[in-house]
Amino acid sequence: MNRPKDLRQHYSLFLQIGFIGSLSIFIVAFKVNFAQTEPEIAQVFEQEEVYMEEIVQTKQVETPPPPPRPPVPVEVPNDELIEDDIIDLDAELDFDSPLDLPPPPPAEVAEEKEQIFVIVEQQPELIGGLAGLQKKVKYPELAQRAGIEGRVIINFVVGKDGSVLNPEVVRSIGGGCDEEALRAVSAAKFKPGRQGGRPVLVSYTLPVIFNLNAK
Repeated sequence: MNRPKDLRQHYSLFLQIGFIGSLSIFIVAFKVNFAQTEPEIAQVFEQEEVYMEEIVQTKQVETPPPPPRPPVPVEVPNDELIEDDIIDLDAELDFDSPLDLPPPPPAEVAEEKEQIFVIVEQQPELIGGLAGLQKKVKYPELAQRAGIEGRVIINFVVGKDGSVLNPEVVRSIGGGCDEEALRAVSAAKFKPGRQGGRPVLVSYTLPVIFNLNAK
């Protein structure tokens, strides 16, 4: 009667063996592929036929412009008479008589613009010199009160008779000094410059000095 006792002692061992066996069967059953492969069915597609319609190119017909309207006739009064000039073809022509021709137009003489020299054989000479010119200069009161001093440069042309032509200020100091310098230079007289022994126009420049200490 010891056998049932032995079975109870080994019950846990048998239980583990049975559990391992069932787990092994279960794993093997999942690994087996029971799915049936379906046969491949060849699919045949019919090619679609494409029909292209022929496109007829249309040509644009240009319509010609309408013809111009005929001009409207203008009525001419019958009362107006056109007088014809009567030409006397029987008139005798005298080829020996002088012809009456209009007088010729007067010939225009072109005025030659005289040349203005800068350097000549004999330069113009200021009569009285610069010292004499400075004595004729009056210091403007406005320039004196403002303390303006310096040089005013005057450019001009010495004429053939020694006169001063077209004086202009090329360097200014203001205060009325420019106007006074122009007045003094315009009143000056020169011996004209000469080129080839004859008097000519010569461009000339003079300084007019304004100095408060020299007053």
